[in-house]
Amino acid sequence: MSKDEKTTSTTIVQVAKAVLAAFMGIRRQSDLENDAANLKPAQVIIGGLIGALIFVISLLLLVKIIVN
Repeated sequence: MSKDEKTTSTTIVQVAKAVLAAFMGIRRQSDLENDAANLKPAQVIIGGLIGALIFVISLLLLVKIIVN
């Protein structure tokens, strides 16, 4: 693996941070540009779906705890 490939590869943590920041609506311009350059659309879509699923399950569990 060349040095360029290592710098352009993304980790799960980077995708999670980008998706979480998008959910909250906050992001620095430099981070946004970095994400746009390095993240693939498929990574963002999958991360968004997983994030939405976790959010919905959390809400359902919270409601269940409050109602009981």
